[in-house]
Amino acid sequence: MPVHALTIFLGSFLLFLVQPLVARQALPWFGGASAVWTTCLVFFQCVLLAGYAYADHVTRRMAPKPRALLHGAILLASLLWLPVLADPSWKPSGEESPTWRIIGFLAATIGLPFAALSANSPLVQAWFAREKPGASPYRLFALSNLASLLALLGYPLLLEPTLATKAQAWLWSGGYVLFVAVALFATWRDARLPAKPVVAAETAAEAGAPPTMGDYALWTTFAAIGSILLLAVSNHLTQNVAAVPLLWVLPLALYLITFILTFESAGWYRPALFMPLLGVLVMGMCWALLDDRLRFDLIVQVSLFCAGLFVGCMVCHGELVRAKPSPSHLTGFYLTIALGGAVGAALVGILSPLALPDFFELEIGLAALLVLAMKRTGEAIRYARVPLLLGLFGVALAVGIHVQQIRNQTLLVTRNFYGVLRVNETGEGAERERGLSHGGISHGRQYLTPERRFEPSVYYRRDGGAGRVIEAQGDKPLRIGIIGLGAGALAAYGKPGGVIRFYEINQRVIDIAQRDFTYLADSKARIEIVLGDARLKLEHEGPQKYDVLAVDAFSGDSIPMHLITAEALDLYVRHIRQGGVIAFHISNRFLDLSAPLLNLARARGLTSFRIVDRGTDGKRVSDWVLMTTDIELLKHPRIAPIATGLPDRPEVGLWTDDFNSILRVIQ
Repeated sequence: MPVHALTIFLGSFLLFLVQPLVARQALPWFGGASAVWTTCLVFFQCVLLAGYAYADHVTRRMAPKPRALLHGAILLASLLWLPVLADPSWKPSGEESPTWRIIGFLAATIGLPFAALSANSPLVQAWFAREKPGASPYRLFALSNLASLLALLGYPLLLEPTLATKAQAWLWSGGYVLFVAVALFATWRDARLPAKPVVAAETAAEAGAPPTMGDYALWTTFAAIGSILLLAVSNHLTQNVAAVPLLWVLPLALYLITFILTFESAGWYRPALFMPLLGVLVMGMCWALLDDRLRFDLIVQVSLFCAGLFVGCMVCHGELVRAKPSPSHLTGFYLTIALGGAVGAALVGILSPLALPDFFELEIGLAALLVLAMKRTGEAIRYARVPLLLGLFGVALAVGIHVQQIRNQTLLVTRNFYGVLRVNETGEGAERERGLSHGGISHGRQYLTPERRFEPSVYYRRDGGAGRVIEAQGDKPLRIGIIGLGAGALAAYGKPGGVIRFYEINQRVIDIAQRDFTYLADSKARIEIVLGDARLKLEHEGPQKYDVLAVDAFSGDSIPMHLITAEALDLYVRHIRQGGVIAFHISNRFLDLSAPLLNLARARGLTSFRIVDRGTDGKRVSDWVLMTTDIELLKHPRIAPIATGLPDRPEVGLWTDDFNSILRVIQ
């Protein structure tokens, strides 16, 4: 087993290590949205399916020596993709649909190496079954998932904080060369064995009957539901609860752990325990979805949904193991699992944004699992059907109330690649206001009474950082650039003869700002809107000579990382006039971005200070960091009373496109 184990461990480790590595390279080019990761997962699942299909085909249809020649050629050809560094030619213009370009970028960057790694585990397990008839190869699948888990946790905790992206890519490429060498040796070993069926030593009774269409359908369904739960829970936590760095790692780690436990030993999964527990946890998840008091309670939300994901995937993967075939049908079994994973990923990552107005795929996945679990309980654990049925009732109730809330409280719900946007109205009388939100984040609010509708509110009110610095420029017409449109509240600061130029990546946001809010139409300045990723657009524009350039592009609960690097700051400096101001909106519940911004300002010789706007109750309304070469600005009466310095934390380092560590700024 050592040769087979080493080949599988190394291949699976590299397979999961390259996923965050290459996704990190894609994020800056595609707006830094969390949907970029979801799209990457769709690609990974589909290529995994292709790899499993290849392994199944060559195992069943080819003799050992021709198979070895083909696989050896593929391994050697995959070296042409090294190093796995992004080609700038894939950088988008900023206006095209991101999904297919991301998939093309991934295929060009890691296509054949990823496919070879995907085929490795089922292929080597089949070789092991040929060499060791009668020995179970399924524990090697658990080893594969253990290696994947180690890579998944090792990347954000060890590799990302210590090495620049290019160095990571070269290190991974070196590891892949080692893998190819080990895999070629394993291929040569298999070619030396006599040409015989995978399990020639099995008797007809041991081999059992071939899987039926019902078996394949059952395997596909359980694998698909597990994949749906993984992506749906990740979407819920990162978009509706909190954009906490690395929060996507926890669901994926739990997903892999369930594979490890269920395939390592049948003793880990006990239907009598996990099925009733599933019903109980689903009821808890539905409660957390409905109770507004728990909406942003990170501990409750993460605990409930991760526990529900773990138990749900234990049921999915435990039932897969209970229904697994003999080793003679091993590659077909794994191919079916990969097919289910790809189907689930495609349903959440591609179809749901097109077909569903909100994140209903979580409830759909839970309902499907509960129904399937009730059918699998059997006579021995019929009592489990009661909590499962209660869980199903909870899902129906959650969906019904959610739909009713949309009808009663929301003027508009729309969804696309960048997430779910909502327009709603709250308050009474003079306090009546209309708001735009993305997940749990407000993107601006506007009072509806005629006398107050042009009054900027929340983050953009006149006592906030952006309001103060714009008013400190005096009564002259200003040229203002704003990265991120939202409801368009900053247009309220426009003066006759001035220009306010918004950069917005999401066409839906532009449509909403123009149709459902009046800031843009009422502005005294000329309004210009540029569709596309702001950084890509600024790279192709001539110097704009902005008096103020505001960086207000929220992605979840933080600014996309590619907008707060040294390269990005150099771009902003090129587009402001001498003495102009760059304003970064850093209001955030989980990250303190002031320290890296101080290091950036120092590196470029800029004066930096912070303005924290607090309401009458003392609570923080907004948090802005301002950079300029105009030292006199600090003496202005709108700035001096409230401006403060930034925390000096050299250990955070200078953030660049090639190196930045989010772990160091979590608060």
